[in-house]
Amino acid sequence: MVTDFKKSLSKNDLAENTITSYVWTVNHFLTQYGAVNKENLLAYKGFLIEHFKPQTVNLRLQAMNKYLEFIKKDRLKLKFVKVQQKNFLENVISDADYKFFKTKLKADGNIEWYFVVWFLTATGARVSELLQIKAEHVQIGHLDMYTKGGKIRRLYIPKNLRAEAIKWLETKSIKSGYIFLNRFGERITTRGISQQLKHFASKYGLNVNVVYPHSFRHRFAKNFLDRFNDIALLADLMGHESIETTRIYLRRTASEQQAIVDKIVNW
Repeated sequence: MVTDFKKSLSKNDLAENTITSYVWTVNHFLTQYGAVNKENLLAYKGFLIEHFKPQTVNLRLQAMNKYLEFIKKDRLKLKFVKVQQKNFLENVISDADYKFFKTKLKADGNIEWYFVVWFLTATGARVSELLQIKAEHVQIGHLDMYTKGGKIRRLYIPKNLRAEAIKWLETKSIKSGYIFLNRFGERITTRGISQQLKHFASKYGLNVNVVYPHSFRHRFAKNFLDRFNDIALLADLMGHESIETTRIYLRRTASEQQAIVDKIVNW
């Protein structure tokens, strides 16, 4: 049954990481609890709440609800737990550190990683979306993707990035296909990107806690609102289904709040 569930997820064009997470969750539940009934589902939810953060709990519950839909037991679907939104952003790379990081990567000849960081920050792409970018998309300046709700989201590649990336691809004789490849000519994995970014962060003396793929997506959002204060447009660009998700970027990062408090509070 789980194998069939995995096949059905693949047909829905979900990200590979999402499918892996959903299947793992279902297997974990079935191993620990066996029968799919209300009592066991509530016990599993209780276990999750006790051991994990709300966001993780909801990811696991989402997986189980998808499985319940698949086995035609929708009536057993679980309610999500409430996530208390913080009034600040945590672990977001500063604009200064982003520029420093990008400059150092280029100066040291780590050109592919220079472009990984630049593409993430200039497009607001999720790391799974970054891996879908092809040379053809760079040429036309955008990539169209289907979102969870079946809508089309366009990922724009700004002209300054596009111009430099085209020259880079020419030096690598890449005229078509995916642009971020490993030494075997295959697409880099999301895990490989995360690990390599941590390596470079450590090498350049940056805080490794703020150097991870999604941090650059956060930086895109912060920079965009600083320069063009249109939260509805930003929500569309980032592929958020609800503008409420995007509102967090109106808040300052924890380090920005600390700097302001340090500067003005002298009483």
